[in-house]
Amino acid sequence: MLFFIIALLIVAVIVILAFVAPKKYEVMRSIIIDKPHTGVFDYLKYIKNQDHWSPWKKKDPNMKQEFFGIDGEVGFIAKWEGNSDVGTGEQEIINIVKNEKIEAVLRFQKPWESMSHAIIKVENLGKMQTKVTWGFSGKNKFPMNLLMLFYNMDKAAGKDFEEGLKNLKDLLEKS
Repeated sequence: MLFFIIALLIVAVIVILAFVAPKKYEVMRSIIIDKPHTGVFDYLKYIKNQDHWSPWKKKDPNMKQEFFGIDGEVGFIAKWEGNSDVGTGEQEIINIVKNEKIEAVLRFQKPWESMSHAIIKVENLGKMQTKVTWGFSGKNKFPMNLLMLFYNMDKAAGKDFEEGLKNLKDLLEKS
């Protein structure tokens, strides 16, 4: 009987935690780049250019990559298979609004399966300045949402977005 009560309590705690655990996540970071927004946008719409500024390419410069479709257009897919720092997955451009935003879906297979919505937005600040906002969002399904009680997605992934945006700024302002 005691075992049954303990098991019931454990199940009840898990159910309660599943209801209060975060069901969504969003990580966004921004930076100002001293370049005209049309040029910044034209550079960013090409996924292959991410190899030059993405922090994940630095974490595994030997990752295997495959590309399908026409880069810079809706439907383009970039697949990767890398070390434990970058995992395995693919990115597909799903929407482009000229000189405003590029949206993609990220499908991760390893280290765990998940799907996220990625976005890069550019905003013309005038005076040859562009605000770039880069990030992603998604849903935490059970049991992953339980893990999010102990893992700060914004803090962990945010530092990578900050590093990538700094790399992008340095790269574009030098050219």
